[in-house]
Amino acid sequence: MTQRIRPGAVAALALLLAATGCTGQQPPAPAPSAPPAAAPGASGQEADVPRPFTLLASGDVLPHSSVIDRAAADAGGRGYDFTPMLKGVAPVVSRADLALCHMETVYGKAGGPYTGYPSFKSPPEIATALRATGFDSCSTASNHTLDDGAEGVGRTLEALDAAGVRHAGSARSAAEAARPTILPAGPGKRAAKVAHLAYTYGTNDIPLPAGKPWTVNLIDERKIVAEAREARRAGADVVVLSAHWGTEWQDEPDAGQLELAERLTASRTGGRPDIDLIVGTHAHVPQAYEKVNDVWVVYGMGDQIAGAMINYQGVQDPRGNQSSMGRFTFAPPARPGGRWTVEKAEFVPQWYDTATGRVVNLNTSVKAGADHHRQVRDRIRDVVLGRGAAADGLVMGE
Repeated sequence: MTQRIRPGAVAALALLLAATGCTGQQPPAPAPSAPPAAAPGASGQEADVPRPFTLLASGDVLPHSSVIDRAAADAGGRGYDFTPMLKGVAPVVSRADLALCHMETVYGKAGGPYTGYPSFKSPPEIATALRATGFDSCSTASNHTLDDGAEGVGRTLEALDAAGVRHAGSARSAAEAARPTILPAGPGKRAAKVAHLAYTYGTNDIPLPAGKPWTVNLIDERKIVAEAREARRAGADVVVLSAHWGTEWQDEPDAGQLELAERLTASRTGGRPDIDLIVGTHAHVPQAYEKVNDVWVVYGMGDQIAGAMINYQGVQDPRGNQSSMGRFTFAPPARPGGRWTVEKAEFVPQWYDTATGRVVNLNTSVKAGADHHRQVRDRIRDVVLGRGAAADGLVMGE
């Protein structure tokens, strides 16, 4: 059982918001229907018509000491194996055309030592497990990004690179920080290009490394919008922002989240949103999904992997092991250069069982007869839908 206290999150975000401005908003265009897929032998022009795609995002991967111990046991004395932990959700993750995770911690040196709370250094084998599960990219901007300085960031990004997992939010050089992370959403020429941006409210008061202000992205509205527009100029069809924000242990999004979401989703260029989707992490508990200015916002997905969590009242809080995965199906525009729209929005409730060290797809387990999971699933559902997202079409998926 571990405890994590992160003071000052709301105040830091409020200061950042106060220093920034707001861009104008135009009425969103009606959602177009997707063009038909090109038939075999079709012309090259038809073959290059982009196809719809599904994007999945999941919550914090936060390896406390108990999680590291479980991975060691699962490896049978040969290092660390985190793949069994995620096996229960691998079918959902791997079916998505593009799957994004949030790697909250940095990695230690090969062979360790590895540590949990309060200053995390995780086994790099996590990267291999994330790729095996089906994740394509991870946000790496969090309040723990600087737990082991620039060296920890470097080791983490090197391990993700070696595993074939892209990343956004932290960097090893100014050049890397300036390059937008643009990912193909599916195979072939018809795959959409998705930009993945990632920012955090702070770094637990650890200063940025001297001479390396680009090591981790700190939330700044103007910078986020500028990067989104640069990604669009670089060819991105869809721009997704991973935001590490909010108040820990609070089911409801806080004022800072609501205000930043409002301002970012209102930002438009040529009538098109600069950001097409926001997915949030950090609060440790599931939070609501909401459509803001016709853009989907996930305020908080919760912890996908974490040890038994102690809340601010000093008691173990089961909410710290509950989460959701967001799944969004994007349809291409009727004309080149138009807005991609979400034609289907879903959430998949999940739970990390600290006794077995396994992530559980709650809908699948309830269907299989684990009726004791129903209450947990239904609680997550009620929180996720708590700001009226069902009226905008959000449904519970499997």
